[in-house]
Amino acid sequence: MSLTIAGLQHAGVEGDVDANLAIIAEAAREASARGARLLVTPEMFVTGYNIGDRLAPLVADDLVDRVAAIAAEVGIAIAAGLPERLPGGGIANAVVLVDEHGEEVVRYRKTHLFGALDRALFEPGDRLPDPVELDGVRLSVLICYDVEFPETVRAAALAGVDAVIVPTAQMEPFGHIAERLIPVRAWENQIHVAYVDRSGSEGELRYVGLSSIVGPDGEVLARLGGTDESGLVIATIDPEATRRARAANPYLADRRPALYAPER
Repeated sequence: MSLTIAGLQHAGVEGDVDANLAIIAEAAREASARGARLLVTPEMFVTGYNIGDRLAPLVADDLVDRVAAIAAEVGIAIAAGLPERLPGGGIANAVVLVDEHGEEVVRYRKTHLFGALDRALFEPGDRLPDPVELDGVRLSVLICYDVEFPETVRAAALAGVDAVIVPTAQMEPFGHIAERLIPVRAWENQIHVAYVDRSGSEGELRYVGLSSIVGPDGEVLARLGGTDESGLVIATIDPEATRRARAANPYLADRRPALYAPER
């Protein structure tokens, strides 16, 4: 089994849910026509990310249903970045994965909030996601800053995941995260990483683009250019490649957890 993933690099339209859903629908049709079985959007793509006080009125219960309707109509799974209203009244920065029938597979809330922007808008999630399966391929999801903590990707690798899906809104001057850290995360865990960023800008933020899908040997399977480029980054996740990488570079098997200092 294998899974072809398409990552949507796009600026979106800040604060315009209808326009962003239309962009997702068009991308879903193109991705499906090019053989992809999963479309991944950037972080908070449905509403926009750096939109301040305009966010709260856009947080509606039907956002997931509208994404699911696109998935079911086109026949492709979609992992969409969007806000989620919490029972206590706060907002989570979330990614929801629905399958090609529009059925929800997993919902994850960003656990590591980045700087004043995230902390002003969102409440942090309190758990990493359980692995899920799509077309026989084991997946996990993280959001942006989460992947910069080695423990998050290592936890997914130890759970037997083949690929980590990472919607992001990575901004300047942090292009080195996309270019250098993401291949390292893939290599050190023998895991595929699909890192899907915004392009363009929102407010004072200028996004770096550079979306990529990286193999478990650290090789970049597909990459888009910088902030001025929009489009789909497409590559196939092959579980056999994961197994070959773990046999050739047995970091996971050779770990000695008893030696490692506990967290303080």
